[in-house]
Formats: sequence, structure tokens, C-alpha cells
Amino acid sequence: MTTRREFITLVCGAAAAWPLAGGAQERRKILRVGSASTFPKDFPLWVAFRARLRELGYVEGQDIVFESLELADHATIAEAMGELVRRKVDIIIDAGEEVTLKAAMASTNSVPIVMIAVTFDPVMQGYVSSISRATGNVTGLYLRRPELLEKQIGFLTSASPKAVRLAVLGDVHSWNQYSPVEPIARSLHLNVQPVRLDQTPYNFDAAFQAMSQQRAEMLLVLSSSLFGLQRSRIADLALRHRLPTMFTSKTYAHAGGLFSYGPDITAMFRRAADYVDRLAKGAKPTDLPIEQPTKFELAINIKTAKALGLEVPPTLHALAYEVIE
Repeated sequence: MTTRREFITLVCGAAAAWPLAGGAQERRKILRVGSASTFPKDFPLWVAFRARLRELGYVEGQDIVFESLELADHATIAEAMGELVRRKVDIIIDAGEEVTLKAAMASTNSVPIVMIAVTFDPVMQGYVSSISRATGNVTGLYLRRPELLEKQIGFLTSASPKAVRLAVLGDVHSWNQYSPVEPIARSLHLNVQPVRLDQTPYNFDAAFQAMSQQRAEMLLVLSSSLFGLQRSRIADLALRHRLPTMFTSKTYAHAGGLFSYGPDITAMFRRAADYVDRLAKGAKPTDLPIEQPTKFELAINIKTAKALGLEVPPTLHALAYEVIE
């Protein structure tokens, strides 16, 4: 595996440069940070979040405690967020779908909420009114989708220039990402075949069988935390059905997906720890502008490309941050 530091960037939020680590104000003795997520607490993103807090001087069990509720799905998210409030957490980290932010906001209007919104647009959905100045008790980071989807579909078609049928796999929690797909696909003369999963546990075999029946030639997978834990299965089914794939997180490319293109999500979780630090030192959510990621990474799984009989264009090799042999 080789790594190249070639970054593709989007314009960041208006005030992404505000300093986070400074400040002389004393932090409280014990900081209680709560989260409710389908990702287990040993998931790499949470590990990176806690590692950044250690770098900032926090020692777990001494001056910080993590109230981490692990969920099988989102059916109990409202109860879980209510439980965090009952445990009197000082800050809630919302790193999930739109439904989790909605539940967090319904559970409290006073506890600061730091969101890491990768699968939905909190501005477009009306949860926050502005990125330059947060309102209420919500701040954090989010990813704008339209520009990302345009790049993802473009990279996918570059590797499959004769393909005209694009399948799009999503679920009830990620379907808000779908609306920009159709106009982008039309501009590239592609036919879109949406495949949406609504009932858990998801029947991925049936979903891929439907794609096969529709003679799909490429697959774009929308971002869902419920897909993340099944990334190896999704990548394996795509390979079995001879579908070049595009994902947002590079963990999918490591699991066997052909391409991933998206923000450095690990960096977003680390940045969320900086927000926690500022809030712990007395800042209010309205003091901390909402940010968008500026670092984007293209990962290519060459082993998968060879298994599919694809020749990845040199232009994509040149843009790749990571090439998985």
C-alpha cells in the first residue's frame, strides 16, 4: 500500500481557521462527554476522537468520563439521548444520521451538541441556520453532498467509460443524499437505478440481485452508519456481481471496494475533540462556527480493479491519496 499526499479540496466553512487549543480558562475537574452510536466505542473513529483529547491533556477517569451508549440500530435513539441527559453529561457528540441529531436536539436545548454530520446536510435540513454563526446549542462539522457526489460519479465513470447504468444503494437514513444524484447522472448521460433498503436487518443479497436483474454496470453507495459495519459484505457482493463501486469512506476501499472518495473522517472526529476542549473551557456553541472538511482523499483498490478486469486511468492514479495493492 502506498500513500501519496495529493489532496482535492472544497471550500471550507467561513471561519474554519479559529484557534481551538488555546485558552487559559480552567477546565472543570470531571468532564462528562456522552454519545449514542451504532459504532462501538473501540471503532477507529472513536479511538481517534479520544486520542486527540489525550493530546489536549485529558486523562480518562481523572478529568474526563465518556458515557458511550452502543446501539444495534436507531430504533431506540430517542431513549438513548434522553438517557445521556439524565446522566448529566456536559457535552453530547452526535456522530450519526439525521435521526440522531434530531433526537439529541429533542432531548435538550441546553447541553452543547457537537455534530459530525457526514450523511446529511444540517443546514439544508434546517437544524442549523448558518455555518458562520451557530445557533442554539448545536455546533460542529458537516459535509456538503452535491460537490462530493459529482466527483464520486465522475471518478467512477472514468474507470468504466462505456457504462451507462448506475445503481445507487442507500437506506432510509441516507436517502436524503440521493436527490443530487439524478441531475448529475443526467449530465453524464447515465441511467440511474435507485435501490433503497428500509427494513433492518438489511437484505443485501436481495438488493444486489435487483441490481443484477436491472443490468447495473456501476454502483454508488450512499453513506450510512448501518452500512459501515457491513462494508466487507457490501464490497464482496459488489465484486461477485462484477460491479465497480464508489464509497465515501476509505474503510470501504480497504474492505475491497474499488474506489472511495470523501473527507478524512478521522480528521473530522479529531477536530470534534477540539470543539469539546473549547466548550469545556467555557465557550458556548454560538461562539464556535460550524466547519466543513477541507481535506478530501481518493483511495483505489488495485486488487479489486484487477479482479474486475478494469484498467484504472493514469489520471486517477495521479490523484489518489492511497493506492491499495
